[in-house]
Amino acid sequence: MVSRSYSNLLDLASGDSPTFGREKKRFPRVATVPGLLSEVDDDNCNSVGSDAPSSVSQERMIIVGNQLPLRSHRNADDGEWCFSWDEDSLLLQLKDGLGEDVDVIYVGCLKEEIAPNEQDDVAQTLLETFKCVPAFLPPELFTKFYHGFCKQHLWPLFHYMLPLSPDLGGRFDRSLWQAYVSVNKIFADKVMEVISPDDDFVWVHDYHLMVLPTFLRKRFNRVKLGFFLHSPFPSSEIYRTLPVRDELLRALLNSDLIGFHTFDYARHFLSCCSRMLGLSYQSKRGYIGLEYYGRTVSIKILPVGIHIGQLQSVLNLPETEAKVAELRNQFRGQTVLLGVDDMDIFKGISLKLLAMEQLLMQHPENTGEVVLVQIANPARGRGRDVQEVQSETYATVKRINDTFGRPGYDPVVLIDSNLQFYERIAYYVIAECCLVTAVRDGMNLIPYEYIICRQGNEKLDETLGLNPLVPKKSMLVVSEFIGCSPSLSGAIRVNPWNIDAVAEAMDSALIVSEAEKQLRHEKHYRYVSTHDVAYWARSFLQDLERACGDHLRRRCWGIGFGLGFRVIALDPNFRKLSVEHIVSAYKRTKNRAILLDYDGTLIRTGSLSTTPNAEAVVILNNLCRDPKNVVFLVSGKDRKTLTEWFSSCEKLGIAAEHGYFIRSNRDADWETCVSVPDFDWKQIAEPVMKLYTETTDGSAIETKESALVWNYLYADPDFGFCQAKELLDHLESVLANEPVSVKSGQHIVEVKPQGVNKGLVAEHLLTTMQQKGMLPDFVLCIGDDRSDEDMFEVIMRARTGPSLSPVAEVFACTVGQKPSKAKYYVEDRTEILRMLQGLANASEQTAKSTPQASQQVIIDRE
Repeated sequence: MVSRSYSNLLDLASGDSPTFGREKKRFPRVATVPGLLSEVDDDNCNSVGSDAPSSVSQERMIIVGNQLPLRSHRNADDGEWCFSWDEDSLLLQLKDGLGEDVDVIYVGCLKEEIAPNEQDDVAQTLLETFKCVPAFLPPELFTKFYHGFCKQHLWPLFHYMLPLSPDLGGRFDRSLWQAYVSVNKIFADKVMEVISPDDDFVWVHDYHLMVLPTFLRKRFNRVKLGFFLHSPFPSSEIYRTLPVRDELLRALLNSDLIGFHTFDYARHFLSCCSRMLGLSYQSKRGYIGLEYYGRTVSIKILPVGIHIGQLQSVLNLPETEAKVAELRNQFRGQTVLLGVDDMDIFKGISLKLLAMEQLLMQHPENTGEVVLVQIANPARGRGRDVQEVQSETYATVKRINDTFGRPGYDPVVLIDSNLQFYERIAYYVIAECCLVTAVRDGMNLIPYEYIICRQGNEKLDETLGLNPLVPKKSMLVVSEFIGCSPSLSGAIRVNPWNIDAVAEAMDSALIVSEAEKQLRHEKHYRYVSTHDVAYWARSFLQDLERACGDHLRRRCWGIGFGLGFRVIALDPNFRKLSVEHIVSAYKRTKNRAILLDYDGTLIRTGSLSTTPNAEAVVILNNLCRDPKNVVFLVSGKDRKTLTEWFSSCEKLGIAAEHGYFIRSNRDADWETCVSVPDFDWKQIAEPVMKLYTETTDGSAIETKESALVWNYLYADPDFGFCQAKELLDHLESVLANEPVSVKSGQHIVEVKPQGVNKGLVAEHLLTTMQQKGMLPDFVLCIGDDRSDEDMFEVIMRARTGPSLSPVAEVFACTVGQKPSKAKYYVEDRTEILRMLQGLANASEQTAKSTPQASQQVIIDRE
């Protein structure tokens, strides 16, 4: 199974296919020389598609992480590098959930630095033996990338630590960001060496590689790409302080599926997308999705599990049994509380120790009876903050032991040396309660491991003198701020900052009844044993397959530069309307009808000035002068405003308030399309709207003759959206017996008479032209929002009816690339004006040579 992309990995000049582990062929390193790459440096930035499909018989998953799931060391005898699988690596463990029919290739760094003259041989060995593709990073670049941007900026910020001073995380350093981008580019090059883009799935892991999706999507527009964030995602108030916030969000949105451990993390990400990028999300049939330039980016919420088989195999080891026996004798007659944490500032070790001190002070009877064993793993980062945590931990342990200790008894046992895995497992087995008091942690699997170990096995039951028929028991005290907390409903949840509450929780865990401990353990064991790492990986792959299901059906191409790159994905029947195409049809026809939107069509959406500019007015007048054209403006604005704005347009027809009022030209009288007996419902609706206006800063009421509109464009996005939903429900309730419709739109909630919509104007126009014997053979309708879809629907339906010529050219066109009933789109207002100017020029050129036949141009204005 070989991808065409291997052409930049192996020498295929001979026509032979490369194999894993047969002939030893060298391949060059890609972009691994020292130096920084530009954010926009990509030779393939103009690629618009993938390579031709390859004949692949086995499904493949390319797993990309910061580190490969390998252990490495030099052989003492000959100095050669030796490699083996790292059984503790999550990236290796998740393979169990992908199935035997899925071929897995790993891309990442090695933990050991490899000399440049050895890199080719090592890379070849890893590819052939382990199907691993190493990314070799120059030491200086790696330091800036990992210890710099990842650990100084992203990791603290994602754990809610703001860089308020140089000592707290450090100021943003642009050179570190450039190193981060460069490393992600190197990883992308490595993926490109082995990917079969139309067949393979790519799964990227964690915050080290957050811009990698952009580089992969830029090269292969249809790449099947998933990303999982293993750390917390902070609230928008924290995240928005990051100077490169938009770049990271847009890069993640180049994935097809983005995974988070908890709903809180996903909610924060969605809020950031809403507040910083203006994107909204929808939940449909249990799936959350973000619409991003025609692509649906799916959101996955599922906490990772543990590899139960690995734990059970270690539990069965004789070394584990011996260690359990040793610890049973060491702590005989004492109740063991256990903490297992990395020695870093977010794990809350010092808070746990203070709670233990408080417990012994408030409950002196526990002195000599209760022991806290704190296993402190070495910190993954480095710096002064780690040293401070170590110093505080040692000092607190010494103070507690000096105060409450006695000969043969230390209330706190601190283990800061490296333990073998079986030794840690043994501590889980003998501990009555496990304490996790991290102040912020993405997931933390310590409680899961503890639960499985407390279930034990027959040999351990015999060692501990337990009756195997008696249900097992365990207790958990966990922080509210860790990712596993929501899934452990039987645990005692605490605020780790509240020392008294943690001490009280520890005391509760000690005095709870045996039956209660058994019930809690049984509940936790049932969840942990069924939601293991294999279940997590299998579920993610299934959702990734679903998210990528329509890739081949949609047309894709890339736009934007650097990290602003994104892919447009559209239905094959939805295409851009070219000026040349529509002008050609315009010249061939005699009875024309054109409908155009205003806000977002003739003027930019959200513009402070909503009056039409001189250029648009001149174009409209030029179109109106053509006797074959009858021009209408369809708008949500009131008729008084429209009359003032377009007083110079003598032959322009106008429909105001979404078609409730209509006139055929400047000298005609206003007519109503719908008969409304009264507007008494306004006396009910307006007080309700005023209530929400008073409580929603930035909102306002727009009063029209036929409608009332509540606008929250300038309100807080989340609060405004929430209030709009409440207002919609409230109005529907109080107006249930009134002849009105209540609808929500883009930043608005509107109440108007039933049956009033822009589609009425399109129907009125086509019917009037038919009655006058002017059967339209050209219809153009342009709009940009939901209210314009009614017009699109009318004119598309009219193609099969009597109101249009059998050979009519119909152009339903929306502004921007998005789901719509229209079959065409234009990019923006500039393109619209250029297109209308092209039509006006065509009218001027043919004015003297073509028969005069009146046609009408309908311009929608909202």
